[in-house]
Amino acid sequence: MLLLETMPYREKVAWLSLFAMLLTFGPYFSLVATGYFPAQPLPDLRQLIGYAITVAIQLTLLGIGHLLLRFFNSAEAKLQPDERDTAIKQYSVSIAYYVLITGMILVGVVMPFSNSGWDIVNAALFMIVLAEMVQYGMVAVSYRRQAA
Repeated sequence: MLLLETMPYREKVAWLSLFAMLLTFGPYFSLVATGYFPAQPLPDLRQLIGYAITVAIQLTLLGIGHLLLRFFNSAEAKLQPDERDTAIKQYSVSIAYYVLITGMILVGVVMPFSNSGWDIVNAALFMIVLAEMVQYGMVAVSYRRQAA
């Protein structure tokens, strides 16, 4: 609990976002990987509903989490980002950008020769989620390194 009290607000937001993505997209992509959604041509309403439920749960977790963080850290939440915050954000976004571009090249250039439909859609979604998780993870790690 002491760690949470000393953690900067933007690090808390990064951890919240990271865990919300893990808790929601982890099960979604597990279901996709195990074949829970049978391969059907686009649009497959069952898979669309599964994705919509995943996003709705993620947004709910993020909304509640942000409200709680702002309530318990109202003074710090109102502060403008300083140079450290800006540098951490730029660094984490640049790392995540490379992950996203690599994924999009795979999805848009390589996969169309061997896959189609939901395989490509889910691969693109996975790479977007992975890039976001890398970005939030790099923010959290950067703040932890500076705290140590």
